[in-house]
Amino acid sequence: MQSGQPSTTAERAALLRAAHQLFDQPRVLEDPIVMRLLAPERTAELSANPQAFERPALRNLRASIALRSRYAEDSLAEAVRRGVRQYVILGAGLDSFAYRNPFPADLRVYEVDHPATQAWKRARLQAAGIEEPEPLRFIPFDFERQPLLEALTAGGLDLHAPAFVSWLGVTVYLTREAVLGTLKALRSLAPGSEVVFSYLISSELMNERAQAAVSAIAARAAGSGEPWLTHFDPAELSGALTDLGFVQIEDFGGEQAFERYFRDRSDGLHPGGSGHLMRARVPA
Repeated sequence: MQSGQPSTTAERAALLRAAHQLFDQPRVLEDPIVMRLLAPERTAELSANPQAFERPALRNLRASIALRSRYAEDSLAEAVRRGVRQYVILGAGLDSFAYRNPFPADLRVYEVDHPATQAWKRARLQAAGIEEPEPLRFIPFDFERQPLLEALTAGGLDLHAPAFVSWLGVTVYLTREAVLGTLKALRSLAPGSEVVFSYLISSELMNERAQAAVSAIAARAAGSGEPWLTHFDPAELSGALTDLGFVQIEDFGGEQAFERYFRDRSDGLHPGGSGHLMRARVPA
């Protein structure tokens, strides 16, 4: 990110979540809040030129963005059923979960993000007339420069109680050391804690079409001052999580996503195969 500036890719991700709400049926993710979080000129962009969002690469990308939130929120619901009462959203961007939380009496939400992006989001919330619910806490944080557990503690997270952590659309912008360092810190959370995060697979594991699509999106991100830095081999990443002491590790890729969320669609919407999700738990 550019110093002192909010994330432009966070806004683009929200724009594609909004496109999913408008253009795709059935929806993988129901998000009635996201349109209100966007600036008026962004919603106008959707209305003025809907065909621009029907290019295959953008269809795949918006499917992937909807998928990652749906998968994380389905996993969160499972965690709530087993008694988890703290939800940490790392790199929250314009995530809208806290403002449509189906567990308002049971779940405290912590949005963790770069200070500039967080201030921008809170301004967007105010402009949209969206109240910040009482169970929500904002924690300013820089992944490359601050100790995560120190920031979470200062923000009010109870480190003695389990937490569910989602970390979506972020790891690709960090160094490998920052990603693994963050996962190491999360391993120190209370037993029964769980993390779901997204990551980009290594280019040699993609077909030529996926490589070309990823290169185009990465170039656009780099042009906005947010270059893609890190990708992983799924087996190696799973091994790294095992070495850190995580258990119940699940890698969730394109084939699994199609079977669970996209199989019976008539519109052909599906995510690309270059982005994966991984889920892991701190042993009890």
